[in-house]
Amino acid sequence: MSQQYIAAIDQGTSSSRCIIFDHAGTIVAVDQKEHRQIYPQPGWVEHDAVEIRDNVDEVVEGALTKSGIAKEQVAAIGITNQRETTVIWDKETGEPVYNAIVWLDTRTDDIVHELSGDEGADRFRDKCGLPLATYFSGPKIRWLLDNVEGLRERAERGEVLFGTMDTWVIWNLTGGVHAIDVSNASRTMLMDLGSLDWDQEILDQMGIPAAILPEIRSSSEIYGEAKGPLSGVPVASALGDQQAALFGQTCFAPGEAKSTYGTGTFMLLNTGERPVMEARGSLTTVAYQLGDAPATYALEGSIAVTGALVQWLRDNLGLISSAPEIETLARTVEDNGGCYVVPAFSGLFAPHWRDDARGVIVGLTGYIEKGHIARAALEAAVWQTREVADAMQDESGVSLSELRVDGGMTANNLLMQDLADVLDVPVIRPMVAETTCLGAAYAAGLAVGYWDSVESLRENWHKAAEWSPDMDSRERDHEYHQWKKAVSRTLDWVERD
Repeated sequence: MSQQYIAAIDQGTSSSRCIIFDHAGTIVAVDQKEHRQIYPQPGWVEHDAVEIRDNVDEVVEGALTKSGIAKEQVAAIGITNQRETTVIWDKETGEPVYNAIVWLDTRTDDIVHELSGDEGADRFRDKCGLPLATYFSGPKIRWLLDNVEGLRERAERGEVLFGTMDTWVIWNLTGGVHAIDVSNASRTMLMDLGSLDWDQEILDQMGIPAAILPEIRSSSEIYGEAKGPLSGVPVASALGDQQAALFGQTCFAPGEAKSTYGTGTFMLLNTGERPVMEARGSLTTVAYQLGDAPATYALEGSIAVTGALVQWLRDNLGLISSAPEIETLARTVEDNGGCYVVPAFSGLFAPHWRDDARGVIVGLTGYIEKGHIARAALEAAVWQTREVADAMQDESGVSLSELRVDGGMTANNLLMQDLADVLDVPVIRPMVAETTCLGAAYAAGLAVGYWDSVESLRENWHKAAEWSPDMDSRERDHEYHQWKKAVSRTLDWVERD
């Protein structure tokens, strides 16, 4: 038999990619295509789901063409995706009824406050592990049902279907399988973490008909066979992007953690087969489920703005002309000069969960120059990670021994050293940086027997670089104190009538 490969589709916030991996977890070919970011009004972020569907088809064909691999050599397809992004489409035609509402979108603010009522943001948390926030899919579904003319009636008649982007990709790849993996379902606010099933009480309270919901499946199983350029190939995994990165980093044991640095930053800590429901600063989520095995859970710290702050300095302020220049500029000074940037552009995510916060630059004096602001922008990613790590360790009782990192910002060596200094643990970057796609590929390969066990996947993981802590504890504590003061200045900025 000719050599076999695994294809992974990454339907992300800014682009869709297809990466083909070999048995060693090495990248054989990549194709990628960006899609439009649609901003109808302040705080609203949308994607054209049809554009994304077509782009996915294009990048799959592109990766096959670049690799020279025949579809018969592809053993399985895995999917990873931007998570809470929400789309509803016509069951018969497959056409979306409205643009996909992106996870960053904040239009559901009023719905969230209405649902919180007297019980507060933690109203459903004991079941779903999540606070009421604009971030998650449930309120986005409710907004669509309330605001797209006739949609609620169509939903109640079972004429439309809901999905996160894994569901949308599976539906289109297979020609009609309506499924969601358990890791993505855990980000909707609609799934009970104990039963791993949709919770009727939450559905009733949110006003969402169960008829539109996909079937919840494990993260690693054959959902159906692909149509199109990979016709006949099993579609065999789906994982939310951050859970996929955890899996790709081979963090299979309780206490192992990864942090992905992109537009935002997402840190996940494996907590084993028991969900930590006591968490309040962190989110309790499903990490993955392999076939019929028990689900593995995680705590997650979600930081809305890290790489996006660098983009803001580039695009809005013109401080740099390309993202990599941030490190060069930051190295022109020895420290932040007493300046701190807290990028609460749309509120603060973990561990604060304050949608009334807005960004600040504090500690400005005549001494501050653009190098200090660049340094403070990088340190914002570091201190936000420290806040998340502290919350996770307090809530889980598990001490962080090292942090595995991935994502575009990990190319910044100054940032990585600062991260090790502030966390006081080693920070490790793997040889294969595309851990999100790799995790989806691993889960698909396990489902079809391409890899025989998670232990064999650990053998594929190799360290590319490591940074060790080198910071005086008194300096660390002082800087952390100053950071917390800066965060306090962001609160209560948005006042509600």
